[in-house]
Amino acid sequence: MARDRFRLPAPAIGSSPKAEDLQLVRLPIWLAVARQTWRSYTATATAGGITAVATATPVSVSWTMGDGATVICKGPGTPYRDGRDDPRKSSPTCGHTYLKSSGRDEGYRVTATITWRVTWSASGESGTLPPLTTTSSTSFRVAESQAIVTG
Repeated sequence: MARDRFRLPAPAIGSSPKAEDLQLVRLPIWLAVARQTWRSYTATATAGGITAVATATPVSVSWTMGDGATVICKGPGTPYRDGRDDPRKSSPTCGHTYLKSSGRDEGYRVTATITWRVTWSASGESGTLPPLTTTSSTSFRVAESQAIVTG
């Protein structure tokens, strides 16, 4: 019952460049979910005079990038910091680089899924329950930039 009472947040997707900005082929994208999401949540339920406490803890984020790639990150990712991080370098914790343009369509559909480990305790006993997941999606429009050298 306690497991069914969770109201776990969907991942708030963050990226650099931002999802609404045009991404470029071969330029790394930094991926992250909101840090305030990346914490444990508890829920309780009482039945027959016994109170059970369930705890959900985030363990990974699976990013389906829309180009056939899946990126698994063990934490929330590292938010990009303007003026401090080099946009040409890959994220130290979670990122992806597109190798092909998404064309003129809506872009690549990107889905972030957090997997939550769920544990319980009641009356001096404890255990693990099947994991839970929460999901969010966005789109990344990816273009190819080409230079022409004249001279």
